[in-house]
Amino acid sequence: MEHGDIVSKGKGKGVVSHPSSSYKQIIIVAAIAAGLQFGWALQLSLLTPYVQQLGVPRTWSSFIWLCGPMSGLIVQPTVGYYSDRCTSRFGRRRPFIVAGAVFVAVAVFLIGFAADIGHSAGDELAKRTKPRAVAIFVVGFWVLDVANNMLQGPCRALLADMSCNNHKKMRVANGLFSFFLGVGNVLGYAAGANSQLHTLLPFTITEACDVYCANLKTCFLIDIVFLLTVTTFAMLMVGEKPWEPIHMDGESTPFFVQLIGALKQLSRPMWILMLVTALNWVGWFPFIMYDTDWMGAEVYGGKPKGSPEEAKLYEMGVRAGALGLMINSFVLGFSSLGIEPVSRIVGGLRWVWGIVNIIFTVCMGGMVVVTTVAERWRSVHGLAHPPPNVRAGAFSIFAVLGIPLSVTFSVPFALASIFSSNSKAGQGLSLGILNLFIVIPQLLVSAVSGPLDAAFGGGNLPAFVMGGIAAFASAMCAVFLLPDPPPQSDVSLTMGGGH
Repeated sequence: MEHGDIVSKGKGKGVVSHPSSSYKQIIIVAAIAAGLQFGWALQLSLLTPYVQQLGVPRTWSSFIWLCGPMSGLIVQPTVGYYSDRCTSRFGRRRPFIVAGAVFVAVAVFLIGFAADIGHSAGDELAKRTKPRAVAIFVVGFWVLDVANNMLQGPCRALLADMSCNNHKKMRVANGLFSFFLGVGNVLGYAAGANSQLHTLLPFTITEACDVYCANLKTCFLIDIVFLLTVTTFAMLMVGEKPWEPIHMDGESTPFFVQLIGALKQLSRPMWILMLVTALNWVGWFPFIMYDTDWMGAEVYGGKPKGSPEEAKLYEMGVRAGALGLMINSFVLGFSSLGIEPVSRIVGGLRWVWGIVNIIFTVCMGGMVVVTTVAERWRSVHGLAHPPPNVRAGAFSIFAVLGIPLSVTFSVPFALASIFSSNSKAGQGLSLGILNLFIVIPQLLVSAVSGPLDAAFGGGNLPAFVMGGIAAFASAMCAVFLLPDPPPQSDVSLTMGGGH
């Protein structure tokens, strides 16, 4: 796209966007998701075990995951609001996308080098807990989640702008974004499952950073290069014309006042969408937090700080979990491309969402079954590599979960863009509001999952059962409460300028 292909003109309380963006241009912007998700996949697959290596007790590790939801609670609505109103000569969304990518690079550097920085600052290698390394890690973790929100929200808003209120383009654009999230996941999980990546950068092994830590560090350095490359390419190839707002009464209203006003003015379909989304994420977050830990501790029967045999089994399980997540991402990517045609077959996006959440519920129940079978096997055979049927069951669950995850990454955002097209909130603020109902459930799950698991013996199953119940509730709400999007002709052509 040449600079200025996205044309915006002030009209009323919004801006009219002319349909001039091709699918090729949409693909280029959606590809940023691959760079974003590369680092996120590393975070999901490796960081819970890494935190425990730094000496943080497993029960407390879940509280570190509060960083992401808390930053998303504030950052995405704020960034969405100001990106709707940005008058930079580079466009509304692009400055935020570039800044987000730079902060992601800084954050993953801090996380990868936390052990080294902590040791240089005085951490003693002989002590189990390394407080300075943990502090650096937590700072990096917070910055990473803030940057992820700063990058992802404007990317999705830019895709909505480029779709120019064409419902099909909005659905396809979000499907493509989900597809590239899958690509990034595959790359990240493949890197996480490779125990020899540190050989590419031998300097990553240090006195404070063993082979496991060096692999994590190498993965993050690769992620920095990849993300900055794909973002730079997209920003050079896709331009925006500067937004020129027309002054209106109320334009100086403070952000939080406008946010509350936008919430009050949300339509019933948007409120139902947010309810379904919130329940959906109560289901997903236990899996996201503990997927590789589940493989290491409950499928393989290991312990991160146990005997040498237990520690080895745990590491093998974590690596197997990263492989399972890579398989999950392949399924996610291909499923994303099929959401649009399948929705036409089954009768609409709400039916797609309801059906896949039933699949999600069954998978969460399957995790309980696999855990039970694995524990019974170990009670007879002792600590050992799990049998083929247990491993096959676990990998099957990872694979099948790629189908509902592709819908979770796509459908809520497409519906939010469509439902908000005739509202006073801009695309950025609308997607930021939707994000509130993604991160609030994560805060809830992060706060209760660790104590809940500890109360029932320290395993992951209580959180998984809670997730399965929430997934089923989300399915019922999607099918019986969520309305279908209005026909294309019934939606105003007014786009995201906000007040």
